[in-house]
Amino acid sequence: MSLLIGCSGDLSVVDPAGPAARVIATLWWVMFIGAGLILALVVALVIGAFRVRRTEGDAARDEKVWIIGLGLCFSIAVLTALLAYGLVAGERLMPRVAADVVRVQAEARQWAWRFSYDDRPGYITENLLHIPAGRPIDVAITSRDVVHSFWVPRLAGKLDAIPGHVNVLRIEADAPGTYRGLTAEYNGEGYRRHVFSVKAHDPAGWAAFVAEGTP
Repeated sequence: MSLLIGCSGDLSVVDPAGPAARVIATLWWVMFIGAGLILALVVALVIGAFRVRRTEGDAARDEKVWIIGLGLCFSIAVLTALLAYGLVAGERLMPRVAADVVRVQAEARQWAWRFSYDDRPGYITENLLHIPAGRPIDVAITSRDVVHSFWVPRLAGKLDAIPGHVNVLRIEADAPGTYRGLTAEYNGEGYRRHVFSVKAHDPAGWAAFVAEGTP
């Protein structure tokens, strides 16, 4: 059971709580299982090489099996399959135009995050991002000083915050709750404390949050 501790928790990439995170978790498991099968094959072949006696007549056959079959065909097939699957997964993570998208801005600095909201102009929160659950959110990410990295493992992948540039990350939470985020980029001695939280509201809670900024 101790081997499964890292498969759950606030910062686990294989315990997804949103559609983007599920795509990433599925890709992780596909690569993990694939790597395990390849490792098992290699171990079996090494054991077989020590157990099987070779003759001079086996040289031509071995060349076809080892160099052409396993060395070229097998490697090309595996890499092609992984590339195709990775491209499909990456395409699913791209932010798409949708009527119900919520837009927020995230500005990083040493060592805090500042968030602002299109649905509540002029309102700013620090180290706490408010979002509605069950709706896609486009986070426009930038930095005030050095390169940082915005990452909420259970909701989406990570994306760099670059000074003078805006990167957009699509996140979404399946259910209301609080999710931990962190800066996955070394940015100075205080980077270990460079964390934040994402609070996903139910529809009534999000409506109340937005209404508080209505004149």
